Amino acid sequence: MDHGGGGVPVIDLQNFPEEAEKLIRACEEWGCFRVINHGVPAGLMGEIKLVAESLHELPPATKRRNGTDIFEGYIPPSNVNPFFEGLGFYDTAGNGGPVVDDFCSRLDASSQQRETIKKYFQATHELALDIGKKLAESLGLGSDLCNGWACQFWLNKYHFTPQTLGETGVRIHTDLGFLTILQEDDKVGGLELAAKDSGEFMAVDPLPGSLFINLGDLAKVWSNGRLHNVKHRVQCKEPSTRFSITLFVVGPMEEAVQAPPEMVDSGHPALYRPFTFEEYRKIRLSTGLKNGEALEFFRAAAN
Repeated sequence: MDHGGGGVPVIDLQNFPEEAEKLIRACEEWGCFRVINHGVPAGLMGEIKLVAESLHELPPATKRRNGTDIFEGYIPPSNVNPFFEGLGFYDTAGNGGPVVDDFCSRLDASSQQRETIKKYFQATHELALDIGKKLAESLGLGSDLCNGWACQFWLNKYHFTPQTLGETGVRIHTDLGFLTILQEDDKVGGLELAAKDSGEFMAVDPLPGSLFINLGDLAKVWSNGRLHNVKHRVQCKEPSTRFSITLFVVGPMEEAVQAPPEMVDSGHPALYRPFTFEEYRKIRLSTGLKNGEALEFFRAAAN
């Protein structure tokens, strides 16, 4: 299996179905992988980073116009994650549209910045649909994964300095949704993953031009435990400001999340009862359980 920085599998999205088995192994053993030939233009990746840098230079009062909900708006540095802040929006329709306009208007974003955010959101959303389709097909399923699902979009900044070396930028967690597309800072590392078997953390070095994909808690539920929801964190390894851009495909808004029939049989009984993403989000928020433990609240009754 080809690997990028930190040993993470690298998937060539223009080489399917030849890469199908590699994709499934990466999802089962790692819970993450990198994609190349992903269709997101390199120029656009550079432009969105410049937009992230520029918008994060706005005064805190301006950034707070988007609200301070931890699920969308503005996340200022906190006691939990003192070196991190984020600007983002939550799109229940999963198409960008009016939500992007509202986000940009509140920040007085320029027309060029607005256009860049729209183009980048659309490009990464199309990528998410492509990955969802290839994942389902690689598993022998016809599921229309990710289509019409709610999304979160975040522009992230890490305030790393010589004084913060060795500190945690974002604490250990699993993503609560289905799939995450991350554009890392290609100059400043810090992402670390927990190995599935040992739980030991390993550094993931940036691989310029690629995008990093990881699976969240709902991918584990949907696959009946077959796919891995990887724990990860961000550490301060270099005394430089770090930016990243993230699209979270969280899940369907109306339908319950459950494993398709093909994933359940006598040898693999259903691990979880059907539940909605909103139910799960509320449990994660109310319990403060960030590492996938909240899934235990939705365990299926023993037969």
